[in-house]
Amino acid sequence: MVDLGRRALIGASGDTPASRAYSPDVALINFYDEHARMGMHRDKDERTDDPGVSLSIGNSCVFRFGNTQTRSRPYTDIELASGDMFVFGGPSRFAYHGVIKTVPGTADPATGLERGRINITLRTTGMS
Repeated sequence: MVDLGRRALIGASGDTPASRAYSPDVALINFYDEHARMGMHRDKDERTDDPGVSLSIGNSCVFRFGNTQTRSRPYTDIELASGDMFVFGGPSRFAYHGVIKTVPGTADPATGLERGRINITLRTTGMS
């Protein structure tokens, strides 16, 4: 997973010494059924501002990506499909974000998920 996250970061921000050294120490795994949502929040408990990398598996979702100041506008809604990766880095690292809805029936059967979606987010906590 770390290698996949590192490649996503290199693809998003370029092949730099910092992106090559990316080494997250936590993987958060969330399952969303067809009715699940996650309200707007910021990932701010880590002791580092290293990028976070998120991988979607299963059904698509509508992901709301906001700003660093407030849960309200401006924000952008993005549909994330199975296999999509999203990199939170730089000033966007602490932006508010959430899952507005999961889109039933959009999962590739090869994922083995008939319902719902899995999200895996890689982070560096700075605690190890």
